[in-house]
Amino acid sequence: MLDALRARVHQGQRTTAFPRAVPTLPDRFRGLPVLAPERCLDGCRECIVACPTGALSASPALALDLGRCLFCTDCIDACPADAIRFSPEYRLSARRRENLLQSGSDALPKVQALEKQALRLFGRSLRLRQVSAGGCNACEADVAVLSSVVFDLSRFGIQFVASPRHADGLLVTGPVTHNMSEALRLTYEAVPDPKLVIAVGACAITGGPYVDHPEVENSADAIVPVDLYVAGCPPHPITILDGLLSLLDRLT
Repeated sequence: MLDALRARVHQGQRTTAFPRAVPTLPDRFRGLPVLAPERCLDGCRECIVACPTGALSASPALALDLGRCLFCTDCIDACPADAIRFSPEYRLSARRRENLLQSGSDALPKVQALEKQALRLFGRSLRLRQVSAGGCNACEADVAVLSSVVFDLSRFGIQFVASPRHADGLLVTGPVTHNMSEALRLTYEAVPDPKLVIAVGACAITGGPYVDHPEVENSADAIVPVDLYVAGCPPHPITILDGLLSLLDRLT
């Protein structure tokens, strides 16, 4: 018993202080891409050609669809003008799909919390059924660690449940393969009304690297209505947690 107590004292506090404190992220963390269209060379399309998912465009100026971005460095490596870089900004969520369009160095608009009636229902107790709709297990892994002692999702009243009939909503990962589209629809229908849907990762938002493959639906919102989009490939657990807490108005 004494050995266990000594070990616990030695370990100290393991749960992150977020959201009370700004999270400490590693130097290699790739957050919100920052664009500098004014640096672009006339007629240059090197980054656009290099992007594997068509996330970049140049009409009329350099712009990025964060929902398509894989957070690789292909565009940065290809750009001769250093017009693209990754920032440490971890807040990558949006209530509306169009809010994931990035055209400069500004942060994304603040996530609008749920409406007052929905907050009364879900604000202090939210149960989610996670659906892996053909994902590679990267987003699934980062969702899973939210229940670990480091992030301790349950301290906010948010938990994952085994049955959609016990859930308040779905958290969807993966590009929604044809084999999973009907399963996703049926799982959504099994969740009692009112309900939420959260799309996590580039695959669930736009199909990610599988976009336009004949065996995928390209996004969760092709099958079910989505209330929150969390960008990333995969998004960091802090990014997912920030999106969930923003939706529930728990960051103020």
